Amino acid sequence: MKKSRIKSPRFFIALLPAIVIVVILIWFLASIFEGEKPQAQLSPLPEYLSGSVAFTVTVSDTKMGLRVAKVSIKQEGPASTVLEKAFPYSGLLNKKGIHSFQDEFMVDPSKLNLVQGQASLVVEVYDFSKRRGGDGNLAIIEHKMVVDTMPPSITPLTRNHNVNMGGSGLIIYKISSDVVESGVFVDDLLFPGMPYMNDPKKGIHICYFAFPYHAKKDTPLYLWAKDRADNETRKPFFHHIRQSRFREDTIRISDRLMEGMISSFPPHIFKAGSSIVEKYLFLNKELREENHHFLRELCQSSTEEKLWDGPWLRMKNAATMANFGDKRVYYYKGNLVDEAVHLGIDLASLARSPVEASNSGRVVFAQDLGIYGNTVVIDHGQGLHTMYGHLGTFEVTVGQLVTKGETIGTSGTTGLATGDHLHFGFLVHGVPVNPIEWWDDHWMRDNIEGKLAMVDKYNEGQKGS
Repeated sequence: MKKSRIKSPRFFIALLPAIVIVVILIWFLASIFEGEKPQAQLSPLPEYLSGSVAFTVTVSDTKMGLRVAKVSIKQEGPASTVLEKAFPYSGLLNKKGIHSFQDEFMVDPSKLNLVQGQASLVVEVYDFSKRRGGDGNLAIIEHKMVVDTMPPSITPLTRNHNVNMGGSGLIIYKISSDVVESGVFVDDLLFPGMPYMNDPKKGIHICYFAFPYHAKKDTPLYLWAKDRADNETRKPFFHHIRQSRFREDTIRISDRLMEGMISSFPPHIFKAGSSIVEKYLFLNKELREENHHFLRELCQSSTEEKLWDGPWLRMKNAATMANFGDKRVYYYKGNLVDEAVHLGIDLASLARSPVEASNSGRVVFAQDLGIYGNTVVIDHGQGLHTMYGHLGTFEVTVGQLVTKGETIGTSGTTGLATGDHLHFGFLVHGVPVNPIEWWDDHWMRDNIEGKLAMVDKYNEGQKGS
């Protein structure tokens, strides 16, 4: 029987250096020929490029490190380099080299002579791997966008825009097909335009706007349009602002008067330990501002459909108790304690008189509203709303369509009311205006209905052309 030959340990010891060398060589080759691509990120990623934009590029490579990062923009023809960075090799296997990098660069269409149309922003990143003939692993990201630096077109179609301070106006205009937002700016207050439903080509818009009672007569007004690439156009239009005078009333408040009003509000809305005067001032100032802000927000989601027809109705057999824009100065025990502006018209008839919808529309609010008590708000479409405050009862619900002259409730004394009456308010995109204009047949013909008829006539002419 043969004995198996067992190799001497000395044999393995003699081979050990060679094994180590082979292992190190394999590791070294695997390291320098590693196949992991670098990482790259670009932000922002706009769909359109309308002006100079700051981009941020972030690149990284955890293995052999970064060798070159390049950003270029291309359309037809050669690409234009907007950023290029070469990184040094440092240390064994570039361990001390650059493995992450971030930089910001600008892309200005005019400086790069970019033309209107599609462009691609390309990021290329190479590492120090010996792959690809020594060029290294390559990562490429490409972002496509549309170069659009042309401002949109907006042209007024109506000419006469005579507006009272605290009053309303209507302008009708035509826009280019790329416009996504438009309207009228009164100083820094935007009144959005809406498509004119009778326009088959969808290029005509109408915009009801308000000239706030507190605005200065020389407040700038201009048409505004923005396209999908965020290009903007501002264009002045002819207008004439008529001076309005508002009354000033002195109101003397007594403990009895304040106690009567405060008692109709839940106690928890007042700060603990507040005096009777502090509670009244909270209602008359802070709660009033809160209610006005709510109404402004409520009226921002008006339907684009025209729901109204003809002049608005005034409450029947009612006397005017307070006008729009009245400045009220409050005195308590001979001292001036507060001021407020009345942003509607108070109408009083018999107690619990029926209150009718002043025009057709959809009920968007029917519940308690702070100082106005039981309140109904009707959306008449196109940014026009009416409100009915201090009601005793409701006869409508939210979402209900009402017709002009339909009873919606009864007058009352809810909220901050000293007697049975209706507070009637008119709002244009949430901004209070003088309702008297909208009751006036002559004003409606000259400022609203005549303009709409003119556009219908214009559209008829366009159909035949």
